[in-house]
Amino acid sequence: MYIYDSVQKKKVPFEPIIPGKASIYVCGPTVYDDAHLGHARSSLAFDLLSRTLKAHGYAVTMGKNFTDIDDKIIKKVEATGKSMEEITSFYIDRYLEEMAALGVARADIEPKATESLAAIEAMIQTLIDKDDAYVISTGDVYFDTSKDTKYGNISHRVADDEDTQSRVAHTSEKRNPKDFALWKSCKGDEDICFDTAFSKGRPGWHIECSAMIEKYFTGNGEYSIDIHGGGADLLFPHHENEAAQSRCATGHELSKYWMHNGFVQIDGEKMSKSLGNSFFLKDALKLYDGEVLRYYLNSVHYRNDFNFSEEELQLNKKRLDKLYRLKKRVSPGKASSVNKNFKKALLDAMGDDLNISIALSIIDELIATTNDTLDANPKDKALKKETLANIEFIDMLLGFGGKEPFSYFQIGVDDALKEKIETLIAERIEAKKSKDFARSDAIRDELTALGINIMDTAEGTLWEKA
Repeated sequence: MYIYDSVQKKKVPFEPIIPGKASIYVCGPTVYDDAHLGHARSSLAFDLLSRTLKAHGYAVTMGKNFTDIDDKIIKKVEATGKSMEEITSFYIDRYLEEMAALGVARADIEPKATESLAAIEAMIQTLIDKDDAYVISTGDVYFDTSKDTKYGNISHRVADDEDTQSRVAHTSEKRNPKDFALWKSCKGDEDICFDTAFSKGRPGWHIECSAMIEKYFTGNGEYSIDIHGGGADLLFPHHENEAAQSRCATGHELSKYWMHNGFVQIDGEKMSKSLGNSFFLKDALKLYDGEVLRYYLNSVHYRNDFNFSEEELQLNKKRLDKLYRLKKRVSPGKASSVNKNFKKALLDAMGDDLNISIALSIIDELIATTNDTLDANPKDKALKKETLANIEFIDMLLGFGGKEPFSYFQIGVDDALKEKIETLIAERIEAKKSKDFARSDAIRDELTALGINIMDTAEGTLWEKA
C-alpha cells in the first residue's frame, strides 16, 4: 500500500504506527452553512482511503471533527437570532445526511469543538507553561512560532503576515508577525464565551484539531496518528499550525503522514463563494442520485483539482450505467466468490495511492469481457454468480454498484409518473390474464412512449427509465 505524503512530496509505503492498524483524522466542516462540493470531494477521498485500507487488511479508526464554535457561526447567531446549538446541530445533521447519500461512512470518532474545551484549555495551558504561548493584555493567547524550530516543515512555506491565518485583528503585542491565536478573549458584550484560567473567550481554529487528536488517539510516543487529511487549502496555514503547536505541547509529531485532496472547480474556476459559483451539495442531490455523484467526484484522482461540469457528469453516469446493465443481466441470483485476478488487480490499483483511473479501467474491461462471454453463452450460471460477487467487491471497495439494478434505472422518475407506471403495469397484468393481448401490447406501447422499458420476469414485471 502506497500513499502520497504531502510533506515528503512523494509516494511512500504506508507503514503504520501499530502494525495492522491505521488511524486517520480528517478536518471536518465548520458548521454554519450547507456543505458544498468541496466538502463532498474531501469526504469522498478519505472514505475511499478508509475503504482501501480496510480491503488491504488494516483495522481503520477514522476521526472527523465538527468546528461548532467560530466567528462565522457567531455571525449567523447574530443574524438569525437562533442559538449556536440550533444552528450547528441543524448543519451537522444535514451534512451527515448528505454524506450518507454519497455513500460516505460515518467516522468512528466525531468530536465537536464545544465538547472538547477541557482538552483545548489543557493544551493551551501546557504551551503557556512552556513559554511556547503567551497571553497578551486583552486575554488573547498566541502561539510563539519562533519556539518551533521546525515551523514551515509541513507546507514548506511561511507567510510574511499571519493575521489571515489567526482570524483575529492585528495586535502590536504579538512577539512575531507569524504568531497565531490559540484563544480569543471575548470583547465587549459578546455572549458566546467560555471561562478558562487565562481569559473568558473561545478557541482559535487551529488548536481544536490538535487537542482533539490528543484526546481521542493514543499514538506511540513518536506520532499521534498515522494519517492527517484534508483539502489542499488546509496545508497552510491550518495544518502547519496544528503540527507546530502539537510538537511543542507533546514533544512528538502530530501525524506520520499528511494527505490532501485537490480543489473543486466549476467550469474552470476554483470554487469560492466570493466568485459566486459555490455549488451546494444539497442542490446537486436534487438533480442527481448520490451514487452517481460519488462515481463522478471520485473519477478524478483525489490529488488532482476537479472541474465539475454537467456534461462530464452525464458521461460518467453512462459509464456507471454499464455496470448496472451488466448487474441486471446477471440478476437475480446468488453471488459466488470474487475472481482472484480481478480482486488483485483492483487492490493493486487502489493500493497505488488510490489510482482510481486504473481501477475504473479494470472495471470497464470486466464489464466488456463479461458481456462478450455472456453473448456467446447466455446460460453461463457460474459466470453470473462470479460477476455478482465481483460487483459486490466493487461496492465494498469503491462504494458503487450496490443498488438493485431496476431501482437504479428508476432514479429520476418523479412520484406522479411512478404511480402512473405502476397503474399501467397492473392493468397490463390483468389484460394478459384475460388474454386481451391487444390491450396488453397497447399498454406496453404507452409505457414506451413515456420512456419506460418493462421486462417480464419470474419475480413479476420490472420497469426502468429508458
